[in-house]
Amino acid sequence: MHVDARPEAQVLPNDASSRARAPELVAHRGNVADFPENTLPALKSALDAGLGWVELDVQLSADRTPFVIHDATLERTTRAAGDLRLMAAQELASVDAGEPARFGDRYLATPLPRLEEFASLLAQYPRAQAFIELKRASLQLHGRALCIERAFEALSPVAARCVFISFDERAVGMARERTGLRIGWVLREYRRDQLESLAALAPDFAFLNYLKLPDDQTRLPAGHWQWAVYEVEDRRRALIEHARGAMLVESMAPLRLLQALQGESPP
Repeated sequence: MHVDARPEAQVLPNDASSRARAPELVAHRGNVADFPENTLPALKSALDAGLGWVELDVQLSADRTPFVIHDATLERTTRAAGDLRLMAAQELASVDAGEPARFGDRYLATPLPRLEEFASLLAQYPRAQAFIELKRASLQLHGRALCIERAFEALSPVAARCVFISFDERAVGMARERTGLRIGWVLREYRRDQLESLAALAPDFAFLNYLKLPDDQTRLPAGHWQWAVYEVEDRRRALIEHARGAMLVESMAPLRLLQALQGESPP
């Protein structure tokens, strides 16, 4: 397999039909624009809208229970405090994950979801798929093998429709070996060494913050994987990223972006 690992700018395709095709959207932590992130209401909102992909984050509690939350600590998105990785699942059951900093009391008493609860939700949407991000904080404390094992167990009813992703290259490689599921690697930077490692790993998906790219003319290098870019907020940016090779566009406001893409024709 040959991958052009050179990060220099290349000319975008000028084919009208390629510009007209919209990218597939990924609900980044659910429909975060309207609901608390990484909660079942946020994820259900995106799935109810017919989106084919949702993305969520996983941390393990002290007793090795996978919870859906981005941060290892609770302060930013809940009404509780402390390090989730050092707390038992029973203690976390009473945590209000309604993001009071953003929503006040609007989503008061929104539970902090366990990963197995998300699996039950996804089972109701047989055409939908999910990116499951293994967070580095839990990988470092609990170990890669245990995090993968417990997440895989929690997802068992819908595992075939899930993709393990992480910034941790070794973790996603191990996830493929131990589970046989598809994997995605989240690149830290758009550099030669990262692209060479990407080619060697050959994941099913590659994620990148579009702000890491040199400019809007940089063509994403082709490979075994599909490109997914984040964090995209508007229609123009979604079309630019799709034109340069991103098949998937990740957004925390996926319903608004979907409406914008459907309601207007590309430039």
